[in-house]
Amino acid sequence: MSITESYPPAFRRVINDGAPSGTAEIESVLVQDKDIDIPVIDFECLDKDILTEACREWGIFRLKNHGVPLPLMSQLQEISESLLSLPFENKQKLFAAVNSPMSYFWGTPALNRSGDALKRGAQASNVSMVEGFNVPLSKLPASTSCDDDAQHSELESFSHQRSGYLLESTGLIRVYRYPPSDKTAGEVLGMEVHTDSSVISILKEDETGGLEIMKDEEWFRVKPVADTLIVNLGDMMQAISDNEYKSVEHRVKKKDMTTKRHSVCYFVFPQRDYVIKSSNYKPFTYSEFEAQVQADVQSLGTKIGLLRFTPESPLFL
Repeated sequence: MSITESYPPAFRRVINDGAPSGTAEIESVLVQDKDIDIPVIDFECLDKDILTEACREWGIFRLKNHGVPLPLMSQLQEISESLLSLPFENKQKLFAAVNSPMSYFWGTPALNRSGDALKRGAQASNVSMVEGFNVPLSKLPASTSCDDDAQHSELESFSHQRSGYLLESTGLIRVYRYPPSDKTAGEVLGMEVHTDSSVISILKEDETGGLEIMKDEEWFRVKPVADTLIVNLGDMMQAISDNEYKSVEHRVKKKDMTTKRHSVCYFVFPQRDYVIKSSNYKPFTYSEFEAQVQADVQSLGTKIGLLRFTPESPLFL
């Protein structure tokens, strides 16, 4: 089987010919070519001042000595890569199976609650060069493994000791693959500019790189570092903290277009019906926030997010 057969048909022309027609392109005014070192948090000797500064000024940091076994991380990458390397048609059938806890998506990371890709209004013709599968933790069998201890400890550190703000069963895991393409493909986005809707997102990426963040109105590349995790704050954390902490804008654009990129991300959300109160936003539940985001993506082609919930902004649902 040719490797291109594992990708959606819409990706194959870009992979083979480097023709970005129909794919989401980067606005030239936003293109930068600079690397940046994000704050580093050592989980074995946590410095709360450094952590607070990272959350206030960056909205993202690198986590080392995180306690997640390295063999487990490698195994997860190997298994997920083998699944994504299946022929495209097989993946569609596999993840469409009845009672499958996973769903397969491609062309956009914007999914509905069932894990299906959203139709994107005016920008429906634009295809982001990303595919992957979505795994809601609530649909997986309960685990009693002691390997979960590091994960639970990590979540507790970010919970503000408020039980409604973080709930493991509402979280989900997404595995992403970004295909290679000819060097002539130009500036094609793997994932467009966005903020996460989560409280926090925990990312494990391979050595290819491609993550970029907005800092002081400029775009910077975040270089991959082996055996570390990247934690970024989402919209819910910004609301919970009364805008003291920031939900970081980010995107994916590979510098090396000839190499595929692989990443795994764990998104953590509040309880769906928990009311989030903030001096900067109208009270809302995460369920209401999610519904508004999906409505905006479908009607406008893009996420509006927290701006919909400011006191001066009416909700459009």
